[in-house]
Amino acid sequence: MRGTDVILVGLFSAKEKRYEEIMDELAARVAARGALVAGRLVQRRGVSDGGVRKMTWPYSRRTLVSAGKVQEIAAACQATGAGAVIFLNDLTGHQREVLEEGLGRPVFSRSEFTS
Repeated sequence: MRGTDVILVGLFSAKEKRYEEIMDELAARVAARGALVAGRLVQRRGVSDGGVRKMTWPYSRRTLVSAGKVQEIAAACQATGAGAVIFLNDLTGHQREVLEEGLGRPVFSRSEFTS
């Protein structure tokens, strides 16, 4: 991962007020491993629609985040030349496969990257 540009992605409940601080912590861990943070994208759940009972649910079982956010991640990767994407959230094996196929680059979750 050393020297690789990465995009950080986080899905947060609207109740989480410290989301920027949490992303900063992940960025610091990534930088400590020698990767370069080329961008950060955040999706907040329960801000506009979805209601309180859905705030902790993923937007998509296939990709965790919404289809529009996946397109935004792909565009950020393309624009920055990022070689990998690191999600703050844990991903299932299926989510990782779908995201890697759609983004054309390796996808990690924080727990894998920082352990």
